[in-house]
This record gives sequence, C-alpha cells and structure tokens, in this order.
Amino acid sequence: MREAMFIKKNAEKWKEYQHSSTDNPDETAERFITLIDDLSYAKTFYPKSKVTRWINGIAASIYQSIYQNKKEKYTRIFTFWRYELPLLFKKYHRILFFTFVLEVFITAIGVWGSMTNDEVMRSALPYGYVEKTEDNIAKGDPFGVYKDNNPFNMFIAIAMNNTFVALLMVIGGVALSLWTLISVWQNDIMLGAFQYMFFKHNLGWQSILVIWIHGTLEILSFIIAATAGFIITCSYLFPGTYSRMESFKRGFKDAMKIMIILVPLFIVAAFLETYVTHLMSQSFDKEKNFGLPVWASVLILAASLSFLVWYFIILPIRLHKKGYYIQNDGIVNRINQAHA
Repeated sequence: MREAMFIKKNAEKWKEYQHSSTDNPDETAERFITLIDDLSYAKTFYPKSKVTRWINGIAASIYQSIYQNKKEKYTRIFTFWRYELPLLFKKYHRILFFTFVLEVFITAIGVWGSMTNDEVMRSALPYGYVEKTEDNIAKGDPFGVYKDNNPFNMFIAIAMNNTFVALLMVIGGVALSLWTLISVWQNDIMLGAFQYMFFKHNLGWQSILVIWIHGTLEILSFIIAATAGFIITCSYLFPGTYSRMESFKRGFKDAMKIMIILVPLFIVAAFLETYVTHLMSQSFDKEKNFGLPVWASVLILAASLSFLVWYFIILPIRLHKKGYYIQNDGIVNRINQAHA
C-alpha cells in the first residue's frame, strides 16, 4: 500500500485517538493495540516517514496514560529476590563455573608457591603479617590478629572495604576484565599463602573452624563479583543476536543486579568476622584448640555454604525447570501463569 493511501485510510482514526480520550479501559486497550499494529506496518514500509513518528507519539501517549500512575506491587521486592536474581544466575551458570574453577586453580598456585618458597608466602601477604602471625603462634595465640581492633570499627571498615573491592571487580569487566583478573590473581594467591601458613604450623583444622566462619561468605562473594565482571566482558565480546552496544548494556545491567546481593553478603561476613571470629580468637585455648564448640563452628560453616549453593545453583535450576523466565522488561513470568 502506498503511503498516501495508508494515511488517507487511517488519518481520521489517529486524530480521534490523539484528541479524544476515553475512560473506558477496554476501549483504551483496543486503541493501543490498533496503534501498535499500525506502527509496526509504518516502521516496516515507511521507516523514515513523519507519519511513523506521529503514530509512535500517539501510542506513547496512550501507554503513559495507562502506566504513569501505576504503583509497583508490594511484592516486587519479594519477586526480585525470590525469582529474578536466581533466574539471572541460571542464565550465567557457565560463567560462574568458569570463575570458580579459575579461582580454585589460582589458589592452588598460591599454596604450591608457598610450599616451595617461603618468600612467595611473605610477598603474597601484607608486609609483616607472616612475622606477626608466627609470633602469635609461638605465644599460643595464632588468631590474635582478629582481636587487635575495636569490633564495631572493624565491622564497618571490613564491610565497606570488601564491598568497594567487589564493585571494582565488577566494573573491571568494562575494561575486558583486566582489573577483574588482576584482583582475582592477587586475592587468590594471598588466600593460598594465608591458608598454607596455618597448615604449615599444624593449625589447618583450627584455621578452618575459626577463619572460615566468615571466610565462606566472603571468599565465595568475591567469586560472584568476579563472575559479574566476566559477564560484562562476555556481553561485549559475544553479543549474539543483539548489537554489541545493546548486549553490553544488558550485561552491565545484569552485573549491577548481581552486585546488589553482594552487599548484604559482605555485611553478614563482616559481622561474623568481627564478632564471632573475634570472640573465638579471644577465647581460643591452645589446649582445647577452639573458642567455640566444634558443632557451633561446623553449623555456621554448613549454613553459609548451604545457602550459597542453594540460592545460586539449586534454586535457579529448580525455577527454570518449573518454567519461570524473565521478560525483557524484568518481569518474572511462568509458562501459562504470571508471577509478577
């Protein structure tokens, strides 16, 4: 159909829609659907025409009249945490697995390097840390470093520092994950050297029950942060059916959503480090070897690990199998049943 005939056939209808509003919701919906059909036709055959912009303006006006005063359901927050974030991780499970394997490998390098050369361990850890910890071990106080500061100040400092470092790891994905990889290398070499230092002095089991009280959430949260950084890079390098810029925007948005959950995880980890680990380091007895009952330490470790595995691996898979999916506008739906 020629453009002039298309306009002549529909102009009166468009003018009515533009200048005569209606309070009938069914008629409003019918008008909107009709305009969308006309707009699709115009974009296909007259993409640069003024009539296409005219129809688009009328459709946008009706859309705003429908949604501008719409309030978010109070369940939106619940939906975000219960469905949207887990489904987001289902989408990126392969990248999460790659990041986990990479970090385990680098940590193993840190352990091996420390075993073969003490200088590797000393260079990987902060200056003077090895000497100070070995002095504490000689005094029968191997975890003394955790009781040197005021707990509340320590809590604030640790939570803010870890969140900031994680944010840099995520944003590092913009620069092809160069900074993300540097952070992963430094952190994991340090982790391997740090853990080996205690095993070297036959305090490996005690270090797990004391340090990994908070370390489970903290270390695995950094793995998730690195995953978010790699998501940004992959979205740019492998855009799929989207334009490279559109894919990058989507990947960056997903990474920022992932960053949201890291904040409470780092807060909980900082609380455990400054109060539970701090308490255990103060009451540590070299004869009993533990500041808390073994069952209490194991319970905290198991609860932390179980939550992470459930939320980031099991729950996403279960939701996916049940037919839940995320629409382009972020709304969570289920096949044949809406949930948002």
